[in-house]
Amino acid sequence: MTAPLDWTVDEGEGRAVVTVRGRLDLATAPRLRQALLKCLAEQPEALLIDLSGIEVAGSTPLALFSSIARQAASWPGTPVLLCAPPALATKLARGKLTVHPDLDAARRATPHEGTATQSVHDGLLPVSGAVRHARDMATDACARWGLPHLIGPACLVVSELVANAVEHAGTMITLQISHRDRYVNISVRDGSPEPPRLIELDVLDRERGRGIMLVDSVATHWGWLPSREGKVVWATLAA
Repeated sequence: MTAPLDWTVDEGEGRAVVTVRGRLDLATAPRLRQALLKCLAEQPEALLIDLSGIEVAGSTPLALFSSIARQAASWPGTPVLLCAPPALATKLARGKLTVHPDLDAARRATPHEGTATQSVHDGLLPVSGAVRHARDMATDACARWGLPHLIGPACLVVSELVANAVEHAGTMITLQISHRDRYVNISVRDGSPEPPRLIELDVLDRERGRGIMLVDSVATHWGWLPSREGKVVWATLAA
């Protein structure tokens, strides 16, 4: 009898290694996808997924790995490396996924650190002054990285995302701004699992952000992920 789907996560050396065992089918795939999204929310240097111990019911559940790879490419830019035996690797390759024969091969193929060269982060209290502090962080980071043209867009994004977290989550907030390759990545982590809410433009004051729809207008991509203790709302700006 095939064991039920289960997995372990090892986050040593800055990488997340997820070892999956048991039966993967349409009923169990959503749970695994949620777990992998939570791993991405931690922004590891690489996400390695070992599938050598699974049994797959059909090909449809394998679409979750393409979904995870697309999310990782949008944000946080984390490489996703799969490990699987030949028969399963053939099925995964149909989804344009690169598959390695084992974890050692995946580790050797992991890109060297250096794609995310610069990053700043800080913990913010859920008070109105957090928005001003977030804008100061964005201004300083963009100026330091030689990206003065992104100061305005970055300030708009952090204002909205932090204002949302202050009003709707009411928990400690972690703001992280990173310069990765051709993008500046902005993420705001809070302790609420609720997705970000739209704020109507006519109810905003000067200390508030100017609405998720404006974030959408300036960001290359934006979205949110569940995290282990709440959620992460993220946006990327072309540098």
